[in-house]
Amino acid sequence: MEATVDKIDLKKEDSGYYSAKKNPEIRDLDSYYYLSISGRCDPQANQFLKAIDKLYSVAYSVKFICQAEDMDFVMPKMEGFWWVDGGLEAQHKFAQTPPDEWNWKIVIRMPDFVEGDHFYRAIQKVKAKNPELLSNDEVKFELINEGLSVQGLHIGSYYEEEPTIAKIMEFIQDNGLQVAGYHHEIYLSDPRKTPEEKLKTILRYAVKKVNNE
Repeated sequence: MEATVDKIDLKKEDSGYYSAKKNPEIRDLDSYYYLSISGRCDPQANQFLKAIDKLYSVAYSVKFICQAEDMDFVMPKMEGFWWVDGGLEAQHKFAQTPPDEWNWKIVIRMPDFVEGDHFYRAIQKVKAKNPELLSNDEVKFELINEGLSVQGLHIGSYYEEEPTIAKIMEFIQDNGLQVAGYHHEIYLSDPRKTPEEKLKTILRYAVKKVNNE
């Protein structure tokens, strides 16, 4: 009988990354590797949904390659970075910007044992199985380091995050910090199975200390 391979579950292995309280709090995060895909459109648009399909196709291909090497893992939660044109100074205008002008980067964090070679082989497998799915190098394998961050747990619709964001921004200002990264969401709930009012999403912002000199 073959031995059962233990699956790495990042939600359990690194619970601090995947948990948050309603009241804002500070976290100091390490660097992590992610699969990512970027674009610009309304999140209700077909382009966005196709991008998610592409990302998960590569993610599961990586998983199956690792599984064959006795390094299996539970698929991590999907995450997203969101911003509008104009740099960090313009991010307060996000709610007033039409959704079709939103920029996004959707990511899935990978376990530490996933390497560039796993990613390269996964891409080749996906292209061989469905050449039209990945027409170019849309999906990437990249290192992201947010470092010092402030986060809070939002419960409810993705389109009703303003009160939670306001609390986070007030906390950032009160603690002598300023935003140093784009709006980051970690989707703890599956919107296909969870009522909108019960959706749980971690809202996170990379920050830095204000230079008063």
